Amino acid sequence: MKLNLISVLWTLAALMAAPCVLAEKADRNKPMNIEADALRHDDPQKLTTFTGNVMMSKGSLVLRAARMEVRQDSQGHQNAKLWAATGERVFFRQKREGLDEYTEGEGEIVEYNSQADTMTLNTRAELRLLRGSVVADRIQGHLIVFNNTSEVFTVDGKPGATGNAGQRVKATISPRAKPLDATPPAATPALKSSPSLSNPKP
Repeated sequence: MKLNLISVLWTLAALMAAPCVLAEKADRNKPMNIEADALRHDDPQKLTTFTGNVMMSKGSLVLRAARMEVRQDSQGHQNAKLWAATGERVFFRQKREGLDEYTEGEGEIVEYNSQADTMTLNTRAELRLLRGSVVADRIQGHLIVFNNTSEVFTVDGKPGATGNAGQRVKATISPRAKPLDATPPAATPALKSSPSLSNPKP
């Protein structure tokens, strides 16, 4: 089952309030900074492998995993593949431009393509929209492909095998609060006394 959920999640919420706001546009052009317990570089293959408590940051984009492989082509485009430790999930988080909102997600295997600016979350995948520190929207599935620039994504479930229910796509969508009406209330005219009442005739 494949859904194009831009109309189901953030665009649906945007119909109630603000226009679509993209992720931090400058992130894709920022340098990739990586910390890990160990590193191995294969120059002929243009492949660098990081293992142990891996943390990658690229502008506001942050990824955490147990292992990561990074390939960089001749034009400087970076492709990263990350794996979680057994029983855990790779984590990513990125700020949305101009708002106190974040997109974050998890999956057992995650792939990041800097040229296409896409994130692929594979196996027990989950994507969340946070407004401040509160989770507003949540989407779950087997495979999520998310474009950081356009914020368009697709979600696949996993058909169940014999005796297995599989994994269906699930979504929780919170309504976006309507903006407050800044128009001041109309002034109420002052009451005046009636001449006939204030000056009664004898």
